[in-house]
Amino acid sequence: MNKRLILVLISIILLNSCDYFSKYPGFSKSESGFYYKLEKFGESTEKAKPGDYLTADIYYKTMDDSVFFEGRRMLQITDPSYPGSIDECFLMLAENEKATFIISAADFFEKTLETSLPQFIQPGKEMKVVIDIIEIQTESEYYREKEAFLNWIEDFGDYEKVILRQFIEQEKISMSPTQSGLIHLIIKEGIGENVQLGDTVTIHYEGKFLNGKFFDSTKRRNSPFQFVYGKKWQVITGLEEAIGRMKAGERSIFILPSQIGFGETGSSTGIIPPYTSTIFEVELLEVKPGPRDKNLDLNKYD
Repeated sequence: MNKRLILVLISIILLNSCDYFSKYPGFSKSESGFYYKLEKFGESTEKAKPGDYLTADIYYKTMDDSVFFEGRRMLQITDPSYPGSIDECFLMLAENEKATFIISAADFFEKTLETSLPQFIQPGKEMKVVIDIIEIQTESEYYREKEAFLNWIEDFGDYEKVILRQFIEQEKISMSPTQSGLIHLIIKEGIGENVQLGDTVTIHYEGKFLNGKFFDSTKRRNSPFQFVYGKKWQVITGLEEAIGRMKAGERSIFILPSQIGFGETGSSTGIIPPYTSTIFEVELLEVKPGPRDKNLDLNKYD
């Protein structure tokens, strides 16, 4: 029996022994008083440490499992500022591990976020935090990678063009891009007319880098994204153009150069670097027609 399997079995035994005394079935209680349940074991036994940079999928839920926040974030972990803080939760996990934590909602909002408790959470109640660790970098590893990137970022625009051209040639993509540079590859035809301004659309999407590595997926979260098409700040420019070319039921792949993607600064979360082309597979699940804008130019992106 290998060492990793032994450690996993010991962990399961310890967790189960704690479950008997737990306020929440299936959960164990930490020394600080919050509850946790490990849902996925990673290959490494090296836990996160204060100062490390983590990339993680994070979900905030009410105690009845209603999700009120979800997203992938890169953040630097600090020493816990108070017993039972969310930093303690991060420090319990290794790379590729996932766990659900039950923590004080008031402490999280008032002490960590320094804001008031939302109206949908009653005072004195707890909340759930689901953390799925994607990657752990030490502070030195993070800054070495950042420094190496900054050394050649001035030429990154040209570099992106080379990588994108090589990708298109390798995949034998013959579809011509639109004026903005968007490439649209239809996998499954839709029906009806194209999405128009004011329509409420529901989509599933998966975002990947050109090397195939995922950075976001509503399918993996099993949480379709719904929004009013044309409203500001809903999606990036390239996806707005992409969805405007789609019909209900359509599934397509879109290749977005950075000028219509995350641009010269990258994403605000740090997940998407500057000058990075991205791929989105989008499925248009539903279109609810809104008020039609007669001045809408359906060919503005052609």
